[in-house]
Amino acid sequence: MDGGVIKRSPVTSSQVAEHAGVSQSAVSRTFTPGASISPKTRAKVLAAAKELGYRPNAIARSLITNRSRIIAVVMAYLENLFYPDVLEELGRRLAAENYHVLLFTGFKDRDSDPVFDQLMQYRVDGIILASTSLSSELSEECTVAGIPVVLFNRTTERNETSSVTTRNREGGRLLGQFLLAGGHRSFGYIAGLENSSTNRDRFTGFRSALAEAGIHDIVVRTGNYSRAEAETAAREIFALEERPEALFVANDHMAVAVMDVARYEFGLRIPEDLSIVGYDDVGPARWQSYGITSVTQPISAMVEATVDILMDQIESGEIEARHKIIPGELVVRSSARLPGTGIVEIDGRRIYRPEGGS
Repeated sequence: MDGGVIKRSPVTSSQVAEHAGVSQSAVSRTFTPGASISPKTRAKVLAAAKELGYRPNAIARSLITNRSRIIAVVMAYLENLFYPDVLEELGRRLAAENYHVLLFTGFKDRDSDPVFDQLMQYRVDGIILASTSLSSELSEECTVAGIPVVLFNRTTERNETSSVTTRNREGGRLLGQFLLAGGHRSFGYIAGLENSSTNRDRFTGFRSALAEAGIHDIVVRTGNYSRAEAETAAREIFALEERPEALFVANDHMAVAVMDVARYEFGLRIPEDLSIVGYDDVGPARWQSYGITSVTQPISAMVEATVDILMDQIESGEIEARHKIIPGELVVRSSARLPGTGIVEIDGRRIYRPEGGS
């Protein structure tokens, strides 16, 4: 006795087996997903386990099966509501496959290598890198270790690593076409991380649409996917003698900050004085007070593709890179001047589809 506290040793599987009157292997099969065991025996084991307070040791089981049934998710941008929604969907979808999520926080402006040693200590079965980068060294180490890796909402110049993204270049292009159709003739762009594939592709598409209309001058500032830096970028643009009529902000998280600066610091009316469009279609974009015209990133479809790739590679033991690109839509709301044509209503949402588009 120590201060009246009674210390109990953990209940073992052999104790459960003895209490239930079954073999220890029957206990093991009861708590192993997909294992063959009769309903009667399983019921006896579960009743004994409940009575004794037994919980299977996942770490010990992983040493036997060589599977931890843990997927590591590395995220670095949880202030953006897109990623908490992604994390929730990943947890739900992986739970359906009897896998668990182990979350690591990385650095959105640096490679994810600093967390790699931690990942390996947990014997994870797969890795999902979201809002963080992958170095060639980490890619090679994961390949040697036989651990599948999927880049979520990112791509890499190396094709050896699987990825799931949306059509960022087409989305940026669609936004350019939308603003042009609304009669705008001067444009600005607030970038995310300039070296990220999502940012590069969105801006490339936007710039190409404007170039086809003979417009090559775009006011560009960088927000680094940060609210504070987006506010600074917005102040610089709005203080210009010739302020752009329309502004593409690389994601909705920054677009909210830009709209607040426009309204409350510069007294600009949206969309009468300034049109603002964003990307992701998440959280505040759908709130009436912001109503951001935004390109969707279909989270459910992206997560499903990510989990499918991981499960296939875990089950087969073959890490062959696959790249999945999910189409999105341009959802029209109140933050930008409307074009005269091209807007259709689908399932209660207004969608922009330019003439000749899909």
